[in-house]
Parts: sequence; C-alpha cells; structure tokens
Amino acid sequence: MTNAPCPMPVYIKEKPMGKLAVLDLDELGQGGFRVVLEIGAEGSLPEIKITGQLPPADDLLEDYGNWQSTYRSMRYQLRAIKPKSITIDLQADETREKCRDLADELGSRLNRWLKSESFVSIREELLGKVSASERVRLLIRTDNLRLRQLPWHRWDLLERYPQAEIALSAPEYKYPPELRKTRGKNKVKILAILGDSQGIEVEKDKQLLASLPNAKIVFLEQPQRQQLGDRLWEQAWDILFFAGHSETEGEGEKGRIYINSTDSLTIEELAEALKKALASGLQLAIFNSCDGLGLAQQLEHLHIPNAIIMREPVQDKIAQVFLKYFLEAFAGAKGRHPLPLDLAVREARKRLQSLENEFPCASWLPVICQNPAVAPPTWQQLRGSDRPKFFPAAIASIAVAFLAIALRQLGAFQAWELQAYDLLMRQRPQEGADPRLLIVEATQEDVNQHGSPLPDAVLAQVIEKLEAQQARVIGLNIFRDRSMPRDSSELTPHFQNSDRLIAVCSGKVGDYANKSGVAPPSGLPEERLGFSDVVVDPDGVIRRHLLFMTLDRKDPCSATDHSLSMRLALHYLAKYQIEPETIPPKDVRLGSVVFRDMDANPGGYRGLDDRGIQVMLNYRASKNIARQVGLAEVLAGEVNPDWVKDRIVLIGLTAPIYTDYHSTPYSAGEWPYQKMPRLLVQAEMTSQIISAVLDGRPLLWVWSEWGEFVWIWVWSAAGGLLAWRCRRIVFAIFATGAATGFLYGLCWVILIQGGWVPLVPSALALVVTSGTVVVYNVFEERKYVYWQ
Repeated sequence: MTNAPCPMPVYIKEKPMGKLAVLDLDELGQGGFRVVLEIGAEGSLPEIKITGQLPPADDLLEDYGNWQSTYRSMRYQLRAIKPKSITIDLQADETREKCRDLADELGSRLNRWLKSESFVSIREELLGKVSASERVRLLIRTDNLRLRQLPWHRWDLLERYPQAEIALSAPEYKYPPELRKTRGKNKVKILAILGDSQGIEVEKDKQLLASLPNAKIVFLEQPQRQQLGDRLWEQAWDILFFAGHSETEGEGEKGRIYINSTDSLTIEELAEALKKALASGLQLAIFNSCDGLGLAQQLEHLHIPNAIIMREPVQDKIAQVFLKYFLEAFAGAKGRHPLPLDLAVREARKRLQSLENEFPCASWLPVICQNPAVAPPTWQQLRGSDRPKFFPAAIASIAVAFLAIALRQLGAFQAWELQAYDLLMRQRPQEGADPRLLIVEATQEDVNQHGSPLPDAVLAQVIEKLEAQQARVIGLNIFRDRSMPRDSSELTPHFQNSDRLIAVCSGKVGDYANKSGVAPPSGLPEERLGFSDVVVDPDGVIRRHLLFMTLDRKDPCSATDHSLSMRLALHYLAKYQIEPETIPPKDVRLGSVVFRDMDANPGGYRGLDDRGIQVMLNYRASKNIARQVGLAEVLAGEVNPDWVKDRIVLIGLTAPIYTDYHSTPYSAGEWPYQKMPRLLVQAEMTSQIISAVLDGRPLLWVWSEWGEFVWIWVWSAAGGLLAWRCRRIVFAIFATGAATGFLYGLCWVILIQGGWVPLVPSALALVVTSGTVVVYNVFEERKYVYWQ
C-alpha cells in the first residue's frame, strides 16, 4: 500500500505540527553502521544532530531470514502471483507456532541491537528531546535493502510514543512539485486499479473504496497498459490504489504488478505517467498486494510523497481487513475525526493483531514509505484544502442575519441607526448656501428694541420694503393669531391683499395644554396659509419633513393642510407652471419629482409617528442654508435689492428666548452642542422641495424591507467568508475591520446619492458572523490537534 503525500508545509499547512526525527543508517567498512539522528519541528530545519554507531547485524539479519522462510512456508490465499514457499514437513499449527516464536526472538534481538552501547547516546537524545505526548514522525533512512526489511515497528521505543509511526525513507529525496490546488474540489480523486485477481477477492477492496465519503473513484478492472497510462496522463489524482498480485524481483530493488491475467508492469515502466500524475497532485500510492518493498524502492526514486505497501506476501483476508481499518481511520467513520495518514496506518496495523491467531505476524505487514520533505496528509487535505467547509460559515451568516433582522424589527437598533445616520450626514461634502432663499431674522437686539411680541407695524414695514424689492414670496414664520390693538390696521391689509405673503398657524398636539395649537391671522385666504408643525424623533432630533397634514375641523390650524415650506415652494414654482399632483395612495408629484410618503417603518425607524405625508429631510450640507440679514438692516434699507429680488424670503425670530430651537443631525457635530432655530429648519425644508424639483437634488430614499434584509444578510455572509478564508485570528480581525470600514464608506457614498441603507445591523452582522466563524475555527483546530 502507498501512503498519500501530505501537502507540503510551505503551501498547505499554515503551521507545522509535532516533530520529525530522522535516523540515517550507513554501512561502515567493518560491517557496522554509522548512525545520524536529526530532530526538529515538522516542516523546519533540524534543531539537533547527533552521531553514533550500531554494531554489525549479521545475527539479526539471519534471524530475519529464518522468520521469513517460516512465514512464507505457510500456504494461504496470497496476493502473490506465485507463492514463494519453502517445503517444511510441519503441520499448519506447528508452522504458525514456530513463526510466532521466531518473530518473538527476532523482536528481542532487534531491541538488544538497538540498545548497544555505541547507540545509547542516540536513544537517550531521542528520549530526552521528544516527550511521550508529542506527535512525532520517525523515519528510518537507509538504502540497505536488508535493513529496510527489519520489523522496525517492534522497537520498544515506539510504545512510548502513542502518536508516532515508523516509516522508511530513501537517503536521496527532493521536494515533489508544488501540489496543484483545485478550488471547490471537495472530493478525493482516486484511481483504483483492480489487477489480476486469480485466486483472490479484490471485489471486496472495490466495495470498501466505493463506500468512502467525499471521494470520486475511477475503477480500472484488469486494464491494458495503454489504458492505465492514459488515465494517469489525462486526469489529476490524489490517490493511486492497486489491488491484485504483485512481487519483488531480484535483490529487492524492483517490484512488479500484474494488471491483468496476461500483462505485468514494473514501476519503472510506468515512470513517465507517474511523474505526470505527481505533477498533477498525486500524493498517495497504496499497493494492497504482496511483497511491496521493491515497489516502494522504485516509488522513492520518483519522489512520491507517501506510499503504503506490504513487506511480505499478504493473505487476501489480511489485505481486506487492513484496508477496511485504514480507510475507517483515515477518512473518518462512525462519527470519528479523521486521522493523519501515518496514525491511521498505525491504528489499522495494530488492529490486525486480532487476526494473528490464524495469521501469525499479520500486524508486521503494513509499511509506510515517505518522502521526508512532506508531512502525512489528512483526508480533508486530500479533498483540496485544509480549510473547513464553508457550510458552517454559511449557516452562521444566515443565523446571525436572521437575529439582526429580528432585533431590528423590534426596534433594538433604532437609536444606534439614527446616530449612525447623523454621523454620515455630517460627513457629506459641503454644498453651499441656497441662493434662492433669503432669511430675515429678528435677533435679541431687535426684540429688545421693538418689544415682544414684535409690533404689527414693524412687521408691516419690513414686508412693504421686501415687496418693493420684488421678493417672489414672503413667509412670515411668526405667529399672529391676535393683532396688537394700537396698530392692527398696519398688518391686516397685507394679510388680506398681498398675493405673495404666506403666514403660519400650528396644529394641536395631543392633549398637551401648552401645545393646543395656534390659529392663523384672521381674513387670510387658505392658499396663503401653511402650518409650521414639525415631526420630532424620540431623541429630539428633526430628521423628517412634514409636507401635508389634514387636521380635525376643531383644530385651530384646520384651515390648511399645507406646510409653510410647501406653500412657499408652490408659490415659487408657480412661475415654472409646476403644480402638485396627487398619486394614490399618499404620494405627491411636483414636475418630474415624486415625493413618496414614508410608512411607519422606513429605514432604521420602527413605529414612528407617520401622520400626514412625510419624507426624510435632506439637510443642505452647508454651514448656512441661505444668506441671513437682520430685521434692523431691512428697516434701515441696508439690504442689497439683488438679494431680495425674485427670492423666497423667510421672516422669523432667532432670539433664543422667544423661539423654538431644534436638534438636527448636525447638532452633535458642533461644540458646544448647537440647536437650529425653527426659522432655519423651515428654510431647510423649503430648500429641499425647490432643489429637488429644479436642480434634481436627490430626495432621501430607503429600500423595501426585503431589500434591506438581503443587504444585511450579504454583509453577514461577507463576515463569514472573510473569517473562513483568513484562518489566523489576526488576519481575520484585520479583514473584518477593513470590511467594516468599507461598509461604512459605501453607506456614506450611497447617502450622498440619496440612499439611506442599513449600516448598524449590517456592521453588527458582519462582525458577529466573523467572530462566530473564528471561534468555530479555533474550536475545530483544537479538536483537530486533540485528535492528532
């Protein structure tokens, strides 16, 4: 059998596991052996190198010859083309008993030889540098064919190391070609050659292979030589398997396999095809057939990473049982974690001991031959990657996305989402003031000079001057529900006769006594009246724009259903012959722009006050919404007429004691915390309408709920994918951080284009999924280490 090559540490395993101990044995002139021991971490240069000697092994090799002759004299159903038997006139039971006795004597002599005084330093160094709990790969590296035949697994030192198996290695080796990675392969590709089966049952081998999980197997039953060569050339294979008759020829340097009833091949005759297979990713060759040391010798010349063979002729039943135990351990069965190849061979070899009552020394037969340059692979690595499946990451992404969406639907993220929205708003590029607006503000100095409330005569004088300078529309954002007795005649004519003056009222809010509403001035036609009500979010910030609202007939402001900003915008747009058009159920079209009414759960909101027709308020990204002049400047005639002509002029109070101040998305970005006067909020709303209609400035939009669900899941899946791809925790953290930054930047870009897409739930889903997959990977890695 042949051991599958573990992918080279450089390009498959991220970190070496365990240690590698190599025992070099070279013949000395006087018959002894020079020994060199090298110990180091798997995949690294040796840390220790020590030399010693072993005495001549003539008696030991003679004992092996005696055991071999007796073993081969037992007549069984062998996987050899012709049984190599020595005729001995002994009964079968006596022959088996003699075989066991010779095996015990051979094992004892081997250990006495390995405890020679000249070898003590090597033994002690090995015991001192490798602890019993460590994973260790112990290679016997020699070109002496007789030493390679010895039952090295009987070395008593091996019993100290439960995670070790001895393998044979050639003195000369090189790195195999870099193993080609097949993305998404997820199958171990096996070429199974079922050769000449005369007198044996290779069909059982076929059944065992066919039951393997995650394997793609091509069976060649008694193939022709060209057919076998073509398969090796034309496709990539992870494992080459042979079952049938084989033998070692000559002095043990050449092996032969019988591929059908008439044809046989040596490894040398398949060399070019095997080189091509090796370059395409062949990692393991298994020869579940007789007398395979000659096969192994030739495979080593080709630098096959791993091979499993049988050292002697093997009984058909032993071959089948070993294959069963090996595949169960290597590929994982019955809920077990798959073992690396060398440990799977060790387990299967030891389990053969249960057959030794009938088949003496069955556990002696399996041998691993390895290229020292590569570590034994796992079944998962042969599938194409040492990463775990993406399936757990996919499940995590779906579960986390579902949880994030559920919490969002319950409103758990609303406060965070609104704060994130404000932050993105503040970071947009500056747009500059709206040149179509002029703001006339009554400051604290004006109130101190003229009194509170401002006299009607003063306001009438301001309006007269603005009309004289040809303002297109004037919005008086000051409540005048009752006129001052001494000068009521001064302002009333403007309310009744001016076609460009818009006044305000305010609707009643619930049962609050101090919010009972403000009536409009008397005698004012409906088309020149707008309400000044605004909708405030639970955190006190104005983020929405109330365009229309129908009030109860008993409400003080029931005379209008238009907001002040909409009235001002419609008067301004009348010059362009743009009038509102209702689109059922609650949308409004102005020109080519549709103002879509918000429902109760748009974007990050949950259960908001959705009275009337509302849209998101897209604040103009500017320090000043429009040019501002003082009431005193207008009265003194100090305002440039060009600033007034054909403009929307808003008149109102900015004196902090006499007007409402509101928080906006920009408030938290100011130090100290700054609120915006109601006058400027109305200017923002007015500017939003005319800028959208005349300039194509985007209105803020949100996706449908399903669109947002998909968006959240995509980022959850991205977190899972990043953690799956980045096996190291540091890399996963960095990648997750970079992805979160990219998400933030993408949301910022989309907001500039007018879209408010979920940032907080998406970022949380990304981070939580990534963290979940990282924890899962760490758990799997520790479980993997435990099983190793």
